[in-house]
Amino acid sequence: MNSSQLLARNARKYPNREAVVCMGKRTTYKELDQLVNRLAHALIGEGIQKGSKVALFLPNVEEFVISYFAVQRIGAVVVPINVKLTTEELEYILDHSDADALIAHEMVFDTVKQLQAPSLLIKTGKPQDNFLSFESLIDNAEDASFPCLLKEDDESTILYTSGTTGKPKGVLFSYRNILTVATMIAVEMEVKPESRMLLMMPLSHSAPLHLFLMAGILVGSTLVITPTFTPDLLIETVEKEKTTHFFGAPVAYLLTVDNPRLKTADLSSMKWWIYGGAPLSANEVRMVKQAFRTDNICCVYGLTEAGPSGSLLLAEEHDAKAGSIGKRAPLHTELRIVDDQGEDVQPGEVGEIVLLGEGNMIGYYKDDEATKETFIGEWLKTGDLGRFDEDGYIWIVDRKKDLIISGGVNVYPKEIEEVILQFPNVTEVAVVGVPHVEWGETVKAVFAAKSPIDVDELKDFLSAHLAKFKVPRLYEQVDALPRNASGKILKQPLREGVAVK
Repeated sequence: MNSSQLLARNARKYPNREAVVCMGKRTTYKELDQLVNRLAHALIGEGIQKGSKVALFLPNVEEFVISYFAVQRIGAVVVPINVKLTTEELEYILDHSDADALIAHEMVFDTVKQLQAPSLLIKTGKPQDNFLSFESLIDNAEDASFPCLLKEDDESTILYTSGTTGKPKGVLFSYRNILTVATMIAVEMEVKPESRMLLMMPLSHSAPLHLFLMAGILVGSTLVITPTFTPDLLIETVEKEKTTHFFGAPVAYLLTVDNPRLKTADLSSMKWWIYGGAPLSANEVRMVKQAFRTDNICCVYGLTEAGPSGSLLLAEEHDAKAGSIGKRAPLHTELRIVDDQGEDVQPGEVGEIVLLGEGNMIGYYKDDEATKETFIGEWLKTGDLGRFDEDGYIWIVDRKKDLIISGGVNVYPKEIEEVILQFPNVTEVAVVGVPHVEWGETVKAVFAAKSPIDVDELKDFLSAHLAKFKVPRLYEQVDALPRNASGKILKQPLREGVAVK
């Protein structure tokens, strides 16, 4: 079974059911499958074939869904790319992925209009310069069905990591990888043909794409797609489309809790409010549950390289264990916490979280060395340091690469960051280790705030909550922390060019 066959099956099984709802347009499964056939024939006519790489520079629009399945129907490999990237960042991925074609949207055409490669360039709307028209290709293409005979272990997709510590890596997936995690979500979160999946987070990311879009296609649900996220749009879309499942980063929920429309909004259709990418604290969970008038909030933990899959913190566990990532791995996944020798740690001890399951990537595209370093046998190293508590729940301590070793003592930035965020007016913070002649590293806090912060007052506050060796020695207030296109804080620029004697 492969993704294209799933879509074709649903077109036969549920021909008149809405497959995609986007910006007022409603497309049935039969219509979607026909559009996919047409684009597949058009791409074949332009020289795309099995094994070709086709990049998608598209926001959450119907054209993304059509293109995704058309590329896979041919047996080509789809490369979704974050539309927030700059032209330079986009060019790197196009070159690294060996892209044979690019399909872009008019909304982001300014980023791509100067491109000379790859050889096949397509945009939505009217043709322009060396870009062909997406709509014209479909309109003039053959309407016949296009059989797809790919196997589960054939290559499907390359997703690029955020590149917080260097150049983005291409994560290569098979159909087996993707169908494994899609099935996991469908089972764990009760995705059914009657479900209506609200997709507002970028489909260039693994969780929205592999977990929620593909779970919907797996069972024949309706995909409700918006090109962007705003609190007003979230509330409006849930009310209008009676959606049942939503996945968002914690910030999506936190930005929405203060929206006055929430107080009177009809959110009764929603059965699953799901978040991931970072935990919500106990206080934040209380705020979200109260504002959204729901107890149905669930945390998913995982990483791109794992499909994603990892662990679950279920709704009924939030009152006691908010902030943790749960106590078990979901369907088809196993989880351990190990020391540097790969041996299981004891409860309370810190080690690296490792994952096993058929959702794990094939490997990094064109980087065998990095792939080898990421696995212990078949177990995928997450790079996250965590521990089990006395009840078996998993708490992430920090990223392994962010660990600071000062005077031979381990310092976990995440712990310090959480305390600094409790100081009045601080809005964001990153704690990093910078070189020190005697101690190896010392601790530096870089933060943004609504008003100037008195560093001495901040130090006194931290000294009351943290051991002396954890209190940062260096402080810097900035207007905003550097972030990549995915919104993740870039710590490496904060470490560079700083040394302390």
